[in-house]
Amino acid sequence: MTDFRDRERAEEAKFAFDEENAFKIAARRNRLLGEWAAGLMNLTEEETDAYKKAVVQADFEEAGDEDVIRKLLGDLTAADCDVSEADIRAKLEEMTIEAKRQLLSEN
Repeated sequence: MTDFRDRERAEEAKFAFDEENAFKIAARRNRLLGEWAAGLMNLTEEETDAYKKAVVQADFEEAGDEDVIRKLLGDLTAADCDVSEADIRAKLEEMTIEAKRQLLSEN
């Protein structure tokens, strides 16, 4: 019975660890996306910092990445940037890889 409980605790700990890392990766990815988009919109350093935070916040609206994509597409379109939804999705994948790389290099 103890082995079963130990295994159950280990599985729960792994799940919690994986969820925490997924959250950290998504938040870092969203900051990187915000920085990229801010560069396209020629925002100042202060505006860029605020925009990165706004992109991270946008991810809390609904599950998945659609809320972030919608925000970026709307903001970039409003700023007359020539960026498509496909461009944003490609950048999202690129920044996910970069966020994972950065997180792994910190540990």
